[in-house]
This record gives sequence, structure tokens and C-alpha cells, in this order.
Amino acid sequence: MAAARVGLVSVSVSHALHASSSSPSLRPPRLRLPPYLPRHHHHLLPTFPPNYPRPSSAAAARLRASATMSQAAGNPYAAELAAAKKAVTLAARLCQAVQKDILQSGVQSKADQSPVTVADYGSQILVSLVLKMEAPASSSFSMVAEEDSEELRKEGAEEILENITELVNETIVDDGTYSIYFSKEGILSAIDDGKSEGGPSGRHWVLDPIDGTKGGDQYAIALALLDEGKVVLGVLACPNLSLGSIGNLNGGSSGDQVGALFSATIGCGAEVESLQGSPAQKISVCSIDNPVEASFFESYEGAHSLRDLTGSIAEKLGIQAPPVRIDSQAKYGAVAQGDGAIYWRFPHKRSKEAVWDHAAGSIIVTEAGGLVKDASGNDLDFSKGRYLDRDAGIIATNKYLMPLVVSVLELDRDEMR
Repeated sequence: MAAARVGLVSVSVSHALHASSSSPSLRPPRLRLPPYLPRHHHHLLPTFPPNYPRPSSAAAARLRASATMSQAAGNPYAAELAAAKKAVTLAARLCQAVQKDILQSGVQSKADQSPVTVADYGSQILVSLVLKMEAPASSSFSMVAEEDSEELRKEGAEEILENITELVNETIVDDGTYSIYFSKEGILSAIDDGKSEGGPSGRHWVLDPIDGTKGGDQYAIALALLDEGKVVLGVLACPNLSLGSIGNLNGGSSGDQVGALFSATIGCGAEVESLQGSPAQKISVCSIDNPVEASFFESYEGAHSLRDLTGSIAEKLGIQAPPVRIDSQAKYGAVAQGDGAIYWRFPHKRSKEAVWDHAAGSIIVTEAGGLVKDASGNDLDFSKGRYLDRDAGIIATNKYLMPLVVSVLELDRDEMR
């Protein structure tokens, strides 16, 4: 069935893919990246647990069943949600394979100093592929994503392009859903499917193929859907996140299952389930109304947030718990399931906030009963294009603590600008 659909997808897919039979002769060789790492490229994906289990066919069946039940329950985006879950789950599998096979290979750097890895590109390609194959057809496919193919088209990038091509094709073959093979040119074209500018009209997928690769243990594949400028759906695949509480620096207990998939659709609440497949559980933010009892999350990387400012805010609020510092939008998932009361981010001056860094996480928190605002207490506006037009910081918490945080921020307004 999947192979038959290749001929039905849009032109943007057909120029990127070659349909094939599932003949073993077409199976690409197992990925082997070159054993080198330039000295200045030291930012790597976090370490994955050994023997990390892959999602089973039963897990895929549960996703389809979940979509059917959601449709019956009145979720207007049930089909899109099922496609999004499948997309990030497959991308998470690719990321796990990269970390397991080549712990210190394939890293490039960008002007903003964030790492660009083989897994970044591969994750984006697979998400684009699954959405085109599984999501309901529309007049045009639009995706606002972090990566483009510019670096890969430069002289000297041939080897890393070969590595990405092998990795993507191997992941597709291992998954067994699609009889598709990517050429190198197809890889480049698929990456550039994410060059949309978004905006207030139409539907746009918003993707961070790997959010959080500079340090710490957490990262996420973050995917959201904009419909007429509003975030209506979000999923977060967090392969390294315990399904138990992470509301402390030591994480959950050793017996907790690792690998969480958060999801939310507008008006339908938020859920979490295992990446390997398990019944979804409804989640909600905590009900703490006294800051003295609250804990807060902030970025693992000090360069991502003004820690002096956050320390001052915490002190003024009377928060006694030390900050919990983890990478990626996993912090949104943690707040959504009540592991902590507050997540805040106050970037350095002139720092832009990309829509893909917050779209998925924000709807998961709001559908879990929380609020996500800028430093002035305004809702985040994702209709402006690739970057948010917002006032200074971003805060995610419950309805009781939000007004308290915003009122304290008024005292520190000059420091945030």
C-alpha cells in the first residue's frame, strides 16, 4: 500500500524520491561514518541508553488505532496527529542509530554555533517523508524547519552527504513501511522541503529535527502544525526522557522506562506514551499556587538564558528549590506532566526565537491546562514567519503562578531588553 502511494504524492516528493521494490539488492550498505571529528566540532548528541529498543509494528498499529479513536471522539486533526506521531517516532529511531554506531562523527557547525549533525538532516528528511505519505493531502506541502541543504551542497561535503543518504535509506528499509530509496539529489531536495516561511494563512508543519544537542542528556524531535497562524497540534519525541518524574537533577528511578512521546491537539488535551508503544495517558500541569513550593526548569546551556536574571526572579518569588537544567523542549513536556511548576527562558539581547523551538512544546503545555506567555504576559504569536515576535522571555507554568511571575518580571524589565 505504501509503495503504491508514492505515485500519488505531490511533485515535491517525486523529485526527491525513487520508488522501488523491496528487493534485498536495493538495501543500502550499513552506515559507516568516517572515524574523524574536527577538533572544534565538539558538540555531540547526548548518550543514548544501551540496547535502546525500537518501536515495534504493534506500536505502529496502536498509533493507527489511536487516530481512529481520536476521530471518533471528535478530534478534527486525528489523521494529522497519527502522521506526526509516526514521523517523529521514525526520526527518533534514526537518531538512536547515529548515537549507537558513530558516537563522534559527522558533526558540522553553523553560524549560530549550534551543531548540525548527520542526525539533524536525516531526522528532517524522514519527518518530511512520513508527513507527505501519511498526512491528509492538501493543495501544497509546507514545512518550516531548521535545516537547509546549503552546507551539504558545498565542495568538501560529499562524504557527509553520502553518510546521510545511507543512514536515511537504511532506516527506511529497517522500518519496512515504505518501498522508497533516496538518491543524493533526493536527499538535498527533501531537506529543502523545510524552507517554507510559514505565516498566517494556510497550513504549515513546524519542525525542529533535533532540539537540544549542545549538552546534557535530553533532546527532542519537535513537530507542530499551524493552521491559519494558530498552533493546533504538537508532538515531542524525547528518546532519552524517563516516563517517570524528572523533577530533580537525578532524573527518575532506575526502573523507569526511557523514551517518551508527548502529544496534544487543540481542544483535546495532552497525552504521554512510551516511544516503544504503550497506552497514552492524559497529563496535566501541577496545581501549585505558592512559589515557595515550586521548582523550575531552565536551559542546560548557560548561553541560552540569562541565569543571573532567572536566579533573581526565583529569589523574588521565594522559590527555594534549585533550578533543574535540561536541554531541549523536553522541559515543556516535563511541565505539562507536572514534574515541575515553571519553565522560563530569557535569552540574551538581540537573540531571535525560532518558531520550531517552541511551537510543539507550547501546545502540549496549554492543552495540559497550563499557560505559555512572553515576558509581558502576552500569548506567543506563531503567525509571523520563521521567528517569534515576542517581548523578551518566554514562560510556561500554570494559571496560578503565571501572574506572579509576570508581575516580578515587570521589576526586571530593563535587564531583559
